[in-house]
Amino acid sequence: MNRLALAGAAAAIVAAAGVAYLGRGLSPWPGANLAASAAQAAEAGAPIYFRDPDGKPSYSLTPKKTSDGRDYQPVAAGADLSFDEPETPMAMPAAAKGERKVKYYRNPMGLPDTSPVPKKDSMGMDYIAVYDGEDSDDGSITLSPGKIQRTGVKSEAAELRRIRTLVRAPGTIQLDERRVSVIAMRAESYVQKVADITTGSRVTKGQPLMEIYSPAVSSAAAEYVATMTSKAIANIEPYGRGSKQRLTNLDVPETVIAEMEKSHTVPLAIQWLSPRDGIVLQRAAIEGMRAQPGDVLFRIADVSVVWALVDVAERDLGNIVVGQKVAVRARSYPGRAFMGQISVIYPQVNKDTRTARVRIELQNADLALLPDMYVDAEIDIGSAAPVLTVADNAILDTGSRQTVLIDRGNGRFEPREVKLGRRGDGYVEIRDGIAEGDAVVTSATFLIDAESNLKAAIKGFAEAGAAQAVAADGQMTDGGKP
Repeated sequence: MNRLALAGAAAAIVAAAGVAYLGRGLSPWPGANLAASAAQAAEAGAPIYFRDPDGKPSYSLTPKKTSDGRDYQPVAAGADLSFDEPETPMAMPAAAKGERKVKYYRNPMGLPDTSPVPKKDSMGMDYIAVYDGEDSDDGSITLSPGKIQRTGVKSEAAELRRIRTLVRAPGTIQLDERRVSVIAMRAESYVQKVADITTGSRVTKGQPLMEIYSPAVSSAAAEYVATMTSKAIANIEPYGRGSKQRLTNLDVPETVIAEMEKSHTVPLAIQWLSPRDGIVLQRAAIEGMRAQPGDVLFRIADVSVVWALVDVAERDLGNIVVGQKVAVRARSYPGRAFMGQISVIYPQVNKDTRTARVRIELQNADLALLPDMYVDAEIDIGSAAPVLTVADNAILDTGSRQTVLIDRGNGRFEPREVKLGRRGDGYVEIRDGIAEGDAVVTSATFLIDAESNLKAAIKGFAEAGAAQAVAADGQMTDGGKP
């Protein structure tokens, strides 16, 4: 029921009571003017009816109690938002509606039942009138202000934003293959002395590691010194260059060769030096041992720069390019991010995990990142330029079709198909379908969509009923012909 109907009913009841009072020959009734003030009471916020406290579809014009003794709740005119629904001609004259034409009446509970004439449902509720223009054929839907308020419809303008989209991938820290050095003998040698260096020790470039005696190295060194001191052989320079090259081929450090040139003496043992700054990953040298050609005595790695090898899902490979900035977070250092960039995307996909290996170069000046440490990478694949975006919850996605609802004002909403792009930060890129500044519904989209589907179904029922009525009328006319 609506406000005017209730007010009119109250006025009629009060007026009837006053007439009965006077008809019995009694003095003028003090409450005879209540009929005139009933509508004013309804407008002033007085209860216009009472409803079930549990929300059940049970109402009363007078105070009432439930079966368990609880009072019905009073409802004032301002609290009943349903009065914004279109009124039926049964409760309001057509003149109050601007002489709008009623197309049909629909069930007040949303059931697929329509009527060409005013009627009530099984609970006594009036069917709701649908006027011309309220069920337009342009695909839009019109909602009353009361329904908009009840469902919490909110709109937001489509704006240009920079979407920050992150691809997260797990991985491990590995050594930079280009920063690992192996110290191995190229001739039969004997380890005479090893420096106080163990696995895990930090060394610097040029730091002594061990002393080696090698017959092949001593022979080449003696020949080199002899060529430098001999003056009897003509054109001695080519022989000197050849002797020095033999020492170089035996991997004798340049500092040792320079000392020979300066002192013109052959050292009994050659001091082997570290070729780079780094960490000793392996020490196999033992004093007094015999080392064959190719035996690895030390392995040293520079860990100031390391790799993070992460596994990126196959679906994200199209957004990954070399040079992208990456934030790597080690599980050992919560809250700290190591910044790097993608250097290599390996050209192979793991057929079991459907991931591809991506290499990220990281600076590790404080040596916090250790080989085989677990890390999580965050790759920012968002566009640098702003793009047209709407809120993520504004999209109605059916899988094969994505739409948004455009707020046209005055309770009108128009569905619009769109083409989506990247997502991130609660927003989604719109590549086609709407323009900047269009008001897009961001809340209660599914309720509006359901209302649109309901009205479409009701309209279909109404059209089918009208067609059946026309057909039945035609059959009756044909039957009445002679």
